[in-house]
Amino acid sequence: MLTFTACPAPTLFPNCKTQTQRRRFTIQAADNKFPSFLPKEMEQIKDPFARKLATRIERLPANVSFSENSIMSSCVKPLIQSKQNPVVLLHGFDSSCLEWRYTFPLLEEAGLETWAVDILGWGFSNLERLCSCDVESKREHFYQLWKSYIKRPMTLVGPSLGAAVAVDFAVNHPEAVENHVLIDASVYAEGTGNLAKLPRAAANAGVSLLKSFPLRLYIIFLASKGVSFSTSLDWTNIGSLHCLYPWWKDATVNFMISGGYNVSGQIDQVKQKTLIIWGEDDQIISNKIAVRLHCELPNTIIRQIPDCGHLPHVEKPDSVARLILEFMQDNCQKKAQVVPM
Repeated sequence: MLTFTACPAPTLFPNCKTQTQRRRFTIQAADNKFPSFLPKEMEQIKDPFARKLATRIERLPANVSFSENSIMSSCVKPLIQSKQNPVVLLHGFDSSCLEWRYTFPLLEEAGLETWAVDILGWGFSNLERLCSCDVESKREHFYQLWKSYIKRPMTLVGPSLGAAVAVDFAVNHPEAVENHVLIDASVYAEGTGNLAKLPRAAANAGVSLLKSFPLRLYIIFLASKGVSFSTSLDWTNIGSLHCLYPWWKDATVNFMISGGYNVSGQIDQVKQKTLIIWGEDDQIISNKIAVRLHCELPNTIIRQIPDCGHLPHVEKPDSVARLILEFMQDNCQKKAQVVPM
């Protein structure tokens, strides 16, 4: 019988507090000012980790076939370079790299070369000249970022819908992905389903509802466990920042009516070793999906985090960072064992 391995209290980062009382970064960015392209509402965010990571967001040009102009693409670049292949962090549906505000610094402090990349159509990239935001465009955009800047096989980390992005990317560009980490993965949804058939006017109305603060606050309550109301308010504001760009609505509608991600048929094509991480109390995607994914992916290990909802990298960053580091260290040791003398 398949059983989960529970993740005990972390010891890798013993000085790290939980929730909003986490330690200060020991790796400092050069400038503590927010980039001018971020929405001015960033100044109202209270979370010190979101504020700190936001100072490091920058835009890099990415040349793609579906746009005459380079797309100024938002990401957080590593401050350190490592001999080990980099970790690249994606985010979930309609979110941004600020999802990684707690886990990103822990990975860097552990010595990992870490990137956080915004998926095309979400995050803080400049889409003033709106381009296509369907699956193929998102894939090509990410590939061009990888080819131009990252340039090495990566450990690709995808939470929620970001897991579908990671699976799709690895199957189409296996040379770019060394390993996978999938967190509370949304990989069995049939794209955007019937939403893809909506007339554009109806799709616009639905996306406008998606932007509403009450709905986003409710999703935070549903996705997390044991988070205070004041923290939920701040998390909702952080997760809504990118929605303030004038192009957000059209980009999201474009993705919705394109059909979205449908990767269930690609899962058995994933050849990279994969770590599956799941929150024990996920109320959005059942941990039965984790068992199914573990059975269908050919080369996986699975770890469950107790007392945790749908956002382990936000709720339990210590545990997630430790699991990612151990996963990468184990793979590195195994590679070293097969190197000929």
